[in-house]
Amino acid sequence: MSSFTPNDLRDAMAKLRWPLRLTRAGMLAETLVRAIWPLMTVVLLVLAALMLGLQDAVAVEVVWAAAVLAALAALWALVFALRRFRFPSRSAALERLDASLPGRPIQALLDDAAIGGDDTASMAVWRAHKVRMAAKAAAADPVAADLRVSDRDPYALRYVAVLAFAVALLFGSIWRVGSVAGMAPSSAGLANGPVWEGWAEPPRYTGRPTLYLNDLTEAELELPKGTLITVRFYGDVGALALAETVSGRSAEVSTATAPAQDFAVVQEGRIGIEGPGGRAWNVTVRPDDPPQVDLLGQAKVSALGEMRLPFAARDDYGVEAGEARIILDLAAVERRYGLQADPDDRAQIVVALPTPIAGNRAAFEENLIEDFSKHPWANLPVKLTLSVLDAAEQQGETAPQDMILPGRRFFNPSAAALIEMRRDLLWATTNAPRAAQVLRAVSYRPEDVFSSATSALRLKRIIEKLELRTRYGLDEDITDELAEDLWGLALELEEGVLADALERLRRAQERLQEAMKNGASDEEIAELMDELRRATEEYMQQLQRQQAQERAQGEDGDQQQGDSMQMTQDDLQRMMDRIQELMEQGRMAEAAEALQQLQEMMENMRVTEGQPGQGGKSPGEQAMEGLAETLNEQQGLSDQAFRDLQEQFNPNAQAGESDGNEGRNGGQGRGESHEGQNGQGEGSGEQRGERGEGGSEGPRSSEEGLAERQRALRDELNRQQGRLPGQGTPEGDAARESLDRAGRAMDEAEQALRNRDLADAIDNQAQAMEALREGMRSLGETMAKEQQNQQPGQGQAEADRRADNRDPLGRDQSNSGESSSDGPLNLGQGDGGARARELLDEIRRRSGETARPDVERDYLNRLLERF
Repeated sequence: MSSFTPNDLRDAMAKLRWPLRLTRAGMLAETLVRAIWPLMTVVLLVLAALMLGLQDAVAVEVVWAAAVLAALAALWALVFALRRFRFPSRSAALERLDASLPGRPIQALLDDAAIGGDDTASMAVWRAHKVRMAAKAAAADPVAADLRVSDRDPYALRYVAVLAFAVALLFGSIWRVGSVAGMAPSSAGLANGPVWEGWAEPPRYTGRPTLYLNDLTEAELELPKGTLITVRFYGDVGALALAETVSGRSAEVSTATAPAQDFAVVQEGRIGIEGPGGRAWNVTVRPDDPPQVDLLGQAKVSALGEMRLPFAARDDYGVEAGEARIILDLAAVERRYGLQADPDDRAQIVVALPTPIAGNRAAFEENLIEDFSKHPWANLPVKLTLSVLDAAEQQGETAPQDMILPGRRFFNPSAAALIEMRRDLLWATTNAPRAAQVLRAVSYRPEDVFSSATSALRLKRIIEKLELRTRYGLDEDITDELAEDLWGLALELEEGVLADALERLRRAQERLQEAMKNGASDEEIAELMDELRRATEEYMQQLQRQQAQERAQGEDGDQQQGDSMQMTQDDLQRMMDRIQELMEQGRMAEAAEALQQLQEMMENMRVTEGQPGQGGKSPGEQAMEGLAETLNEQQGLSDQAFRDLQEQFNPNAQAGESDGNEGRNGGQGRGESHEGQNGQGEGSGEQRGERGEGGSEGPRSSEEGLAERQRALRDELNRQQGRLPGQGTPEGDAARESLDRAGRAMDEAEQALRNRDLADAIDNQAQAMEALREGMRSLGETMAKEQQNQQPGQGQAEADRRADNRDPLGRDQSNSGESSSDGPLNLGQGDGGARARELLDEIRRRSGETARPDVERDYLNRLLERF
């Protein structure tokens, strides 16, 4: 059994020395915090008030009263601290440390055996117990202090004092504490006479510091306009007086001897403090000039109607905000047609001017970018005024500027007519009957105006709604709704969604011709010229595909080429560059003549390719032709449904169509059919039987007949989907998904036809045609990828064919004759590579000539980036 001697006890207690000391220090901290937290709160609150200068903002009597209250509170807090503070003893620290250990081993070490001192066995057990307790005591750790006093401070006054002191450290000054010394009743300063203090605080937007007037000994003082002067008199009332002529005050002026004086500097003059220790200053006012704003040029308008107006604004301290106000110049409006009526009341246009988000606003240049195309005043004379405001709420503005409110211009005649009726309707609601009448005149022969039956049906519904609302009341909400519908339809007519490349080319040429006649801006001309280039490229690709199909069918391409013009892409590029150059030089007549020549040549053009013919068609080409046939048949079916809808509302509109083969089919009586090429297609036998030989209408012309034809067309699409190539590829899956959507739209169109809902059927047919187009595009991408992934070693004939299947710039073409104009140029060996290198060198040379117009150089740089 182990023994436990007095030396062992001393060793055990020595091991407790540092845990005991740290525990005792924590108890001392607890006692201090719990005793002095009221005193600490009072001291911090008084220091925060003095550092923030609150004593300078109130009367001296208030300062004295606050000082008495602070002294009483501090005295009570001191007494509270003295009564509560007790220095912790060693025994108390030992007791706390022992209480933190299981079994209280320290107390067991200090205890002696009460009985059994003569019993050897009992004492052996006692010594073994002390050995175990010594081991437990050796593992003692210091007891953490509990500094929480929330139970004694339920309102958290100590945290309020700490927060106030932190605010004083950030925004106050320790030097302000000394100013309270002169306020004491027994201070030396007051014993010798009254004292004063003053401050000059300039407006914050000037960024200038506050001045302490007591430190300013010079007689001349320059202050910004609006500076706040604060003066305080201490001592006997009447001993000091204020004399000033800078505020311009004439009413509600306090007496000159009042202890607190506050006023703002608005003019030059004198500030004087009369009395013992007085001082005077001659104040010069630094003026705050009003802001200024100027226009930097004429407004520039993009092709889509967006206005960019440059302006400059400046102010000595910075511009705060600005706005542009636009009012209608009614006297300058040409009052004819729909503008003859007195306009409805309409508020002026107010647009916020852009200002720099960061940085100095003392002087800056910006652009006001807005689109007023949808506003009723678009393209009408207005007066524009720009105004800016500074921090002092001074305003500067420009003189009213006469201008035509920029807006989008429509060059398609039908779209322009719709936009004019929209403007007349928004100009005055009294124009509603006239607008409806003109719109009916526009839609009298829809086949001559609209490229799709859906557009004609949309206009018809707009007219019916306009006439109905005109009859029963036309409010502002309905007018805005009709205006939005007309705007959307006009955009559709202006831009169009044309699948046929030749029609798109003709449309682009017509829009460009109209733009030149109507004096369009340079931005509009450039946009329309880019559209013409894109349409020309699409038309070239269509011609290439058509020639490939003719060669595949064994047609005599040379004989056909003998009857048409031959042009290369270089010829077209040079001709369009010439047209653009003439327009940039302002020679619009010559440019129009060259554009007319280009149009005539494009209509009779045959692209020179030099591709060898192919004896057969690939599965992809066959699928593409079948889908094109289905698309044409769906277009013809949609046109026929639209004409049936017309006959329901106006049975006499189509009278006499039967003369001269004027049926409801495709070419409308001129020997063509929209249901297939020359009235024939690869549809099912049921379809061909219904159409007949000439593409004329079969015996069933009712909605049931149309539904049966729609059903047959759906079956034909199902048959074509089963033969679609590219299964498993992303492009092939996308094509199948598009055709699935087309099939569902066809089913809905069939159901609508059976329900005699022609309008709904036309909408579904339009969705089916759009899905067919997307499917054809995805199928074309599948065919192109298959050609790129073909493996080598497929025979010398295939290698020769691919070597010859290039355009004049050395780029590969697809089996269908489509040129990949987006592909890289062939810069390798051979004629194509040499020609491509020559073109790139010439483009680089021209792009480096600074004398060339910026528009041309930008175009050349885009070519270099693309190829």
